[in-house]
Amino acid sequence: MIDLAIIGGGPGGYVAAERAGAKGLNVVLFEKKELGGVCLNEGCIPTKTLLYSAKIYDYAKHGDKYGINVPGVTFDFGKIIARKDKVVKKLVVGVGAKMKAHKVTVVKGEAQIKGRSAEGIEICCNGETFRAANLLICTGSEAVVPPIPGVQEAGDRILTNREILSLKEQPKSLVIIGGGVIGMEFASFFNSLGTDVTIIEMLPEILGGMDSEISKMLREMYVKKGVKFNLSCKVTEIKDNEVVYIDSNGAQASVTGEKILMSVGRHAVTKGFGLENIGVELDRNGIKVDNKMRTNIPNVFAAGDVTGFSLLAHTASREGEVVVNNLTGRSDIMRYQAIPGVVYTNPEVACVGLTEEQAQKDGIEYKAAKLPMSYAGRFVAENEGGSGICKVLTGAEYGEILGVHILGNPCSELIYGACMAIEQEMTLKEMEEVVFPHPTVSEIFKETVFAFMDAK
Repeated sequence: MIDLAIIGGGPGGYVAAERAGAKGLNVVLFEKKELGGVCLNEGCIPTKTLLYSAKIYDYAKHGDKYGINVPGVTFDFGKIIARKDKVVKKLVVGVGAKMKAHKVTVVKGEAQIKGRSAEGIEICCNGETFRAANLLICTGSEAVVPPIPGVQEAGDRILTNREILSLKEQPKSLVIIGGGVIGMEFASFFNSLGTDVTIIEMLPEILGGMDSEISKMLREMYVKKGVKFNLSCKVTEIKDNEVVYIDSNGAQASVTGEKILMSVGRHAVTKGFGLENIGVELDRNGIKVDNKMRTNIPNVFAAGDVTGFSLLAHTASREGEVVVNNLTGRSDIMRYQAIPGVVYTNPEVACVGLTEEQAQKDGIEYKAAKLPMSYAGRFVAENEGGSGICKVLTGAEYGEILGVHILGNPCSELIYGACMAIEQEMTLKEMEEVVFPHPTVSEIFKETVFAFMDAK
């Protein structure tokens, strides 16, 4: 009897498998494609690899700001893609090594849940039958391609995050439908390399759900870089390479692009592997779970994008850990108040906790303070002509940290400190007593906290 069967080898599945194996459980992990899932093979890692190449190119082009002249700097699109493939392959091998080190049996194939009985949960894969005492479902999500008239006829002009990562040649022009995180990251990459980029977004601002002030600032930075934004616009039709939409004034307009990227969201993968055979309950977005990641069926759990709640790799990994901890005797629950979000554009955006918009909507009394990133000496030294802000939200009564939102490099590496502060319910006074290293960009967090104290 298998102690834990896991369907899906992404960040939720492979982290849970590693943790369970380390605790002595007999684990079988089913993955129909490659270990690492969408994140490692078609999402987080490949996009960040491409974006880093673009960032290096940006720095080389503008090295004269720092007294470094790089005449005639060029790039090789093919080598950029090849390096991305090399990085992905190396990390996939690394995940495989982790599975082997913790004695996890990896089965490459499409698993099917056949049923559940007193003998356990029955799963078939590659003609073999497996029985497990517990099942963790981590089947992830896939890109949404809305039924816009003309999508099918446009053929290979239409791309999702999967296809755009495998382009052999740089497109001269790119239309991105959707100005969320994925859309903005690809806009950043291709804009840096000189592609003419246009974004069409249905909402009145990009990066919906993030701090609106920071979203606006990032958009304005990219307008200066040449990216064109069409906000509050609804796409109605695609004609070959032409995207037709209704603009914010209700008028019909269009834009053409050599390639068209669909970046309007993702949905949970809940079909095709036998969920119906054991009666797992779904809600509107995915598999319904409680704060211990339990489904309505005993001994059946779900983690990651398949729950449809927080479609982030690091959320999936933590959810997988919660499952394993509870299976191995440690009471644990999943909390979502300190889940960080990052946009790896140049400059980066990082946030955690409440936004002002959320606090106002929920009737939460709060105070907010913000400072330019230039208050951190290290930022000024390393970002010539760069700008950005750090915004901190606190509870009005007790001064506990409720949210932190940063625009400016390298905020993706700073935000974890804010996550810890929110998770531990730290107050302004407690944060004031923390010693930050100097000079670092992270000091902007403490400087912003001090702005509250100074105002009293």
